[in-house]
Amino acid sequence: IAWAVGRPATRGFTRPVPTMLVVVAMVAAFLPLARATRVLPIGPAYAVWTGIGAAGTAVLGWLVHDESMSVLRVLAIVMVIGGVLGLRGANESREGTG
Repeated sequence: IAWAVGRPATRGFTRPVPTMLVVVAMVAAFLPLARATRVLPIGPAYAVWTGIGAAGTAVLGWLVHDESMSVLRVLAIVMVIGGVLGLRGANESREGTG
């Protein structure tokens, strides 16, 4: 979320300090995914990682970058969060049946 929200400040990666911060955030964003894939299948882990990033970026884009927010966008974010929760729940129920 941090790198996606901070990316406009780089102005096309032409500003050194914001660019450096965004690149550090990009690398740091992969660490939780890499750790999660030690114990989770890559599909659900990546879907959850991407879903959290997409929903968080959409909300912060609205709050920080004054992007438009409509009922349809809010519904879409809720659906993404629902999908993330569904994947998490499906993984937990699968672990419980083994």
